[in-house]
Amino acid sequence: MDKRIVRREINFLIYHKKSLYSSGYGDFFVNSQQISLSEDNKMRKVLSVIILCLSLTGWAQTKDLILGGELSNSAATSVEDIDEVMPRMKALGLNTVLVPAYWELMEPTEGKFDFTLIDSTIQQARNLQLKVVFLWFGAWKNSMSCYAPLWFKQDMKRFPRARTQQGKPLEIASCFSENVFQSDNKAFEALVKHICETGSDVVTMIQVENEIGMLEDARDHSPLAEEVYQKGVPQELISYLKKNQKMLHPWLKARFDANGKTWKEVFGDDIYTDEIFMAYYYAKYVGRLCETARKYTQMPLYVNAAMNSRGRQPGQYPSAGPLAHLIDLWHCGAPQLLCLAPDIYDTGFKGWADQYALPNNRLFIPESRCCENSGARAMYAFGEHQALGFSPFAIDQASPKETESVSQAYNLLRQVYSLTSYHSPLTSYGFLFDQEDKERIIENDGMVITCRHYFTLPWDSRATDGSTWPEGGAILKKLANNEYLLAGTGIVVTFASAYEKTHEQQQVLGEDGFVAAGTQDSSIKSQVSSFKGVRKGIASVDEVSIDEEGRMHYQRRLNGDQDHQGRHVRLACGEWKILHVRLYDYK
Repeated sequence: MDKRIVRREINFLIYHKKSLYSSGYGDFFVNSQQISLSEDNKMRKVLSVIILCLSLTGWAQTKDLILGGELSNSAATSVEDIDEVMPRMKALGLNTVLVPAYWELMEPTEGKFDFTLIDSTIQQARNLQLKVVFLWFGAWKNSMSCYAPLWFKQDMKRFPRARTQQGKPLEIASCFSENVFQSDNKAFEALVKHICETGSDVVTMIQVENEIGMLEDARDHSPLAEEVYQKGVPQELISYLKKNQKMLHPWLKARFDANGKTWKEVFGDDIYTDEIFMAYYYAKYVGRLCETARKYTQMPLYVNAAMNSRGRQPGQYPSAGPLAHLIDLWHCGAPQLLCLAPDIYDTGFKGWADQYALPNNRLFIPESRCCENSGARAMYAFGEHQALGFSPFAIDQASPKETESVSQAYNLLRQVYSLTSYHSPLTSYGFLFDQEDKERIIENDGMVITCRHYFTLPWDSRATDGSTWPEGGAILKKLANNEYLLAGTGIVVTFASAYEKTHEQQQVLGEDGFVAAGTQDSSIKSQVSSFKGVRKGIASVDEVSIDEEGRMHYQRRLNGDQDHQGRHVRLACGEWKILHVRLYDYK
């Protein structure tokens, strides 16, 4: 395990000024740079202490969750637009706005910087008590160098382009050009320095570039790139992969041959080796930008990734970006990064999120398709993966139907984490169900919790009218033995002892909630042995709200038809609530 990963986490902790002294670990972290961390077991112990400290000091408090929304690309290109859009973001219930910082507008003339848009964004956010994550649209935005200033674009001799294998120039600046880096770095340094001087109370993170990656080919074939490629795999990379071989991503681990020297000898002779080569040098470029930022601040830095989806090959998708299978290359080249963050637009939201929720990569979703299911997806990300944040893209252009679920989810999340931050670390589960993926069974402490999409109940006509099911999303947190908090929408939960679950009879219910006639085998009675175990019963289901101090406030008792006479706990589709559930045992 690399020392730099631990120090990255420590710096993130220190930057956010956690009260470590109150938990007795303050002295440990004050001189973190002097800690000797040479052995893997020591590293794991350090990470364990970090995790413990995060829990003890209220890591999951609302103010640390990014309940975000990203503005559309052109939404912050004038002061008037900024003044109009930021109050709307506050009204939607966001606590953080992701805002582009445009190189072409910040440095329209080389060497002369204009921070008008940056200052307006910071001032509006400060007035509205919002936080800002700036997105550096520098050398690359969605692979292309479209946000580089015109003086940069026109001087192709000084700022060379990446090229395909056939020699075709692309509107992608070559990351192998020192001139490209120095110009990008100079502007990025000016931005970071200005933020530190004027907006450190508002700006919480910076995204370095945007969706880096090669298109039309898996790697750059410009003369500068070819010269580097022919030198073979740097010893730094080979040493890093050898040192961390046990923990490498399985895809990379299977390809890695430490005995080779050329890229093909070490990683194989195919298009993915070109992607590996490119990923390492993109990461090295970003790592140098991060080092520049570190001269001024320990503010968290991250990169975002366009997904390698739909069966595409490198170059058809943005090759070599900060993708999950390339995470070790990015960690080697840019260890200063807090995380690699997925931009999720494709179907299979859970699968994409799961790829990036790793022990060495906390999940942050800076872009997700803004739609009527966004709120349910946010509940899953925070509940299942304790995500750092969630942010629908182009939320300023979304319809009220699309933003409503975001506002509803963020309202619940604020409340849930206000409560749970005042408890010891809690067991947490996140659920996201649709028409195809509609059930999850959890076994915990001798109990079986069955969670399903709300439309698996027989009495809602929307379940069978032919329409697409809305996604159901929720968080289930265990507060104590036989005590749970359920928050979200579109879900039904049953609780059973492990014993009674093994003796459960499969039933089909009619629309009235009773067993449908003719669906239960009459011979079952003679086959079942005597029931001798403990059962779980629902003692109470209360709809509650939670204030900023973590105090739970009773609103109403849900019993009778509202919990199917004690059989389940449910949240209807379109209904956003927090339920406090107590169970009891009986024989």
